[in-house]
Amino acid sequence: MPALVLLGAQWGDEGKGKATDLLGGSVDYVVRYQGGNNAGHTVVVGDQKYALHLLPSGILSPGCTPVIGNGVVVDPAVLLSELSGLNERGVDTSKLMISGNAHLITPYHTTLDKVTERFLGKRKIGTTGRGIGPSYADKINRVGIRVQDIFDESILRQKVEAALDFKNQVLAKLYNRRAIAVDQVVEELLGYADELKGFVADTTLVLNSAIDEGKVVLFEGGQGTLLDVDHGTYPFVTSSNPTAGGACTGAGVGPTKINRVIGILKAYTTRVGAGPFPTELHDEDGEKLRTIGGERGVTTGRDRRCGWFDAVIARYATRVNGLTDFFLTKLDVLTGWEQIPVCVAYEIDGKRVEELPYSQTDFHHAKPVYEMLPGWTEDISKAKTFDDLPKNAQRYVQALEEMSGAPISAIGVGPGRDETIQINSFL
Repeated sequence: MPALVLLGAQWGDEGKGKATDLLGGSVDYVVRYQGGNNAGHTVVVGDQKYALHLLPSGILSPGCTPVIGNGVVVDPAVLLSELSGLNERGVDTSKLMISGNAHLITPYHTTLDKVTERFLGKRKIGTTGRGIGPSYADKINRVGIRVQDIFDESILRQKVEAALDFKNQVLAKLYNRRAIAVDQVVEELLGYADELKGFVADTTLVLNSAIDEGKVVLFEGGQGTLLDVDHGTYPFVTSSNPTAGGACTGAGVGPTKINRVIGILKAYTTRVGAGPFPTELHDEDGEKLRTIGGERGVTTGRDRRCGWFDAVIARYATRVNGLTDFFLTKLDVLTGWEQIPVCVAYEIDGKRVEELPYSQTDFHHAKPVYEMLPGWTEDISKAKTFDDLPKNAQRYVQALEEMSGAPISAIGVGPGRDETIQINSFL
């Protein structure tokens, strides 16, 4: 039985929640392996819409065990609030498992995130201000607080004191902010211990044992390929690795155990936050995509920047993730255009470039080279098979598949759980 990675193949917000939910009934474990509550998934089940920020989408599938892996940074207040909200709506959250090695987002992380972003002014990255970057920075600097630390007051206090020795100097002397009291942070974090203790486990052991037993394990990435801290549009990226390799380090499972890697592609392109975006539209078409597609961030509430499909990015995602399949989402949003532009290459300093430039300077100056594809006007939301789609919609999908370098195995034709065309099984 397979172990699968499912990730965003653009800048995030591609519809990963729907893809994960589609597989949920056949999957034994769904694992978040990186990111924090800066990621968001919207899942529609019947007439119910669920906005998930930190929890794996599999929490909505009965019989599936949702797991927060060691590569995630956890804001305990946000986690408990999200669990409470689902419990109130009748969702069973008792099977959730959290790695004891996952790092915590503390009050001083969110404070530093916000004041640093304001300090940068025009040079700001466009972070969510939720403390994700500072928490990952502490992890790498070896002064982080892990989930397991809240069960040992002595260790917790030592670590908080060590972290605040330096951070309070920065807050007070650089940003003119009040120092944060060690006792206040320790007391707050200890207060989460009783509520979280029943969820904490050695998730690396659990997941490896599950795969060895033939269980189906789905690793769910947050954000997207172009937001990867190593392989994205640095510095306008997140602080972790949403790419496929991040699943191995963020969950403690070796690469030889991964069977398939599924990239989620929107039928056009969006991104939130600052940074280069070659196909971005600043006209009526961009506003139309934003309105019809409901392009507002699940977590941030910010309007997403919208543009035409970028095949250069799709090819790059195929390469750096080793994608075996694509799930194309929101095809229905493109209904009504007479012609649909697709970016097939870039023009940089007068030269045609068909692969993503590694140079930040070149990417900032990249201009899209478009190929026009015929559009369609028919409603496709009731389509159940590929042949049910209008001919021009079929040609659009086939063109994107050929340009992107991996087969499109599923197509989203609406927001609902059942509004999906399955071409090839992922399992």
